[in-house]
Amino acid sequence: MATMKALVYAAKGQPRLEDRPKPTILKPTDAIVKMVKTTICGTDLHIFKGDVATCDTGRILGHEGVAVVEQIGDNVCLFKPGDKVIVSCITSCTTCANCRRGMPSHCTNGGWALGNTIDGTQAEYARIPHADGSLHLAVESASDNAQLMLSDTVPTGYECGVLQGKIKLGSTVAIVGSGPVGLGALITSQLYSPLQIIMIDLNEKRLATARSLGATHTVVSGPNVVEQVMKITGGRGVDAALEAVGIPATFELCQKLVAVGGTIANLGVHGTKVHLHLETLWDKNITITTRLVDASSTPMLIKLVESGKILPEKFATHTFAFKDIEKAYSIFGAAEAHDCLKVVIEF
Repeated sequence: MATMKALVYAAKGQPRLEDRPKPTILKPTDAIVKMVKTTICGTDLHIFKGDVATCDTGRILGHEGVAVVEQIGDNVCLFKPGDKVIVSCITSCTTCANCRRGMPSHCTNGGWALGNTIDGTQAEYARIPHADGSLHLAVESASDNAQLMLSDTVPTGYECGVLQGKIKLGSTVAIVGSGPVGLGALITSQLYSPLQIIMIDLNEKRLATARSLGATHTVVSGPNVVEQVMKITGGRGVDAALEAVGIPATFELCQKLVAVGGTIANLGVHGTKVHLHLETLWDKNITITTRLVDASSTPMLIKLVESGKILPEKFATHTFAFKDIEKAYSIFGAAEAHDCLKVVIEF
């Protein structure tokens, strides 16, 4: 049997490059793709911390990528061998009850499967179930790096942050966390012309990137962060507080920043419990939202990238050959120390 190189979740805290069998068509709706580029997600780091119980050791990780279709099952209609494609982080059968409700993230035959419940894209080849609902044709006029960010990063920022946060014309917005997903929310929130977009982070270089991408204000997180945001907003707080980190401290900060009638939209992956301060929020008419990205916005986002309306390739700060992916994990795992936003893995 033909083999390939793949990055495997060997054990808690241990990514390992291994030889694995090359995937084959298992169902007529499958496609086999040859990876061109992939990346590492913060969710992959959560897997190595033991935060994702559905992902077993031995799994090939990765749920993002740009690839070329090598082989298709008999029932695949929208793609053919040789097509360059964007791999969606969400596998959608398109026909189950949750897909029909517009929630393919909870597809009963897919959802977040790649690099979680089935082998993923951090390998030379990947099997993509339900290919017609889980791949998108790449466009020639946009870079591979820009389209790589449409697998997960930008749709997550847009769907879980901008849409759930109810951002609209004239809104005041605070995005807590200036990593890739937070920046995805930043660039897509501008489609709705908010009055203020306040980016909050510990890292000044990330905040400089946020300013270059359109943030109206940036605040270095610290003891007086609430005071600074209140000064910017005239003491009322923000209409939308977007939590894009996934730790208790940042969720608590959002509770302190949200204005009366505002929304807290959670984007981060939380591996430990957080406190909900109803003793201060019970009478404020706020909304708290959670969501797993559905990637239903990807076709629209592809058009925005194709037209140059959004520029997510700026998120890519480090590039590695696939043979060096273990080093890439080390760099991405200490992202702030290396001024790293998103790593690109090239095959």
